[in-house]
Amino acid sequence: MDESTTGVDRRKVLRTLGAAGILGLAGCGGDGGGGDGGDGGSEDGDDSSDGSDGSDGGSSDGGGMDSINAHWVYISEIGDLGWSWAHNEGRKAVEEEFDSVNTDYTEAVPPGESERVFEQLAGGDTDLVFGTTFGYQDPMFKVAEQYTDTIFEHATGFRTRENMGRYMGRIYQPRYLAGQACGMVTENNNIGYVAAFPIPEVVRSINAMTLGARSVNPDATFKIRWVNAWFDPPTSQEAANSLIDENCDVIAQEQDSPAAVKAAADAGVWASGYNAPMGEFGGEKYLISPIWDWAEFYVPETQAVLDRTWESDFFWGGMETGVPTLDEWGPNVPQEVKDTVASTEQEILDGSLDIWEGTKFEGESDEFLFQEMSSFVEGVEGEVPE
Repeated sequence: MDESTTGVDRRKVLRTLGAAGILGLAGCGGDGGGGDGGDGGSEDGDDSSDGSDGSDGGSSDGGGMDSINAHWVYISEIGDLGWSWAHNEGRKAVEEEFDSVNTDYTEAVPPGESERVFEQLAGGDTDLVFGTTFGYQDPMFKVAEQYTDTIFEHATGFRTRENMGRYMGRIYQPRYLAGQACGMVTENNNIGYVAAFPIPEVVRSINAMTLGARSVNPDATFKIRWVNAWFDPPTSQEAANSLIDENCDVIAQEQDSPAAVKAAADAGVWASGYNAPMGEFGGEKYLISPIWDWAEFYVPETQAVLDRTWESDFFWGGMETGVPTLDEWGPNVPQEVKDTVASTEQEILDGSLDIWEGTKFEGESDEFLFQEMSSFVEGVEGEVPE
């Protein structure tokens, strides 16, 4: 996607420079500064150009804003240690960084109710709205057209307006690294993956982990269990147990709860989580998890709004931005695994490794990688469901 590079560069510059209450509609509102930190929205295969109005929005009329009200809208409750929790940690970082920014949040908002939430926010005194799941895209796009004085940011989607940007991180990079760890610790080459929905975001993550595993262990294979949910702990646990019953001695996951990691710990097999640090649930055979540090996006983005330099664009930053990253290693991960992953991580950071090079996706555009990837690489059993 042609605007991704400028988006990353602009935020790097902003970081160098210095980086309220609403309804309880479908969930609980925050208190302006508190709240602990869980669902991941995602993109589908729709046309990225649909409804895109360009990427030159924002304002620069001289002088910054004295203060702003910023509001985050989450699809799940923040206490489930997943996607929404990670975004809320980023919100709290904004609250701590700026005395001139009042932050708040509304959690557990289904996509079908999000338009009403966005309208009430924009019709009130909210200057900046973050919608953090794919299902919010079209409602936000509609509301943004009406409330042009409010700035909107949407996570994981493909539509923009002059006052509506979009953002995501290249989580496939830390996924690749976690895949290497999985490939090195498996003893029977069977790795299980508890997957959410058969959409490009999830397919991309499965492919990345598989490529990472097979880069160090060419015999490693992945078995997939689809649960068709972002947050469903009982189903995730059941899926993990079924994979373990099929002789998988490593479990990876896509969900917003640590249920699959806990199932692996109970069975005494290795596990890698997702979204947030899950070591406390993984026991003695916890590996590592690809996680999000959304403060690295939200702080400079909020600064840009305060400075009146904000522009509508697409942020899809990699590990070099600090947004997608890895948590800490589990207690018993072999040093050889740590050293291998550290070496590969450096190759990703310095740009010498493109994980898609040498695969059937080599040379594909960012647009394809982001929203059109719909098949598996070699090493994944089965096909992507339609």
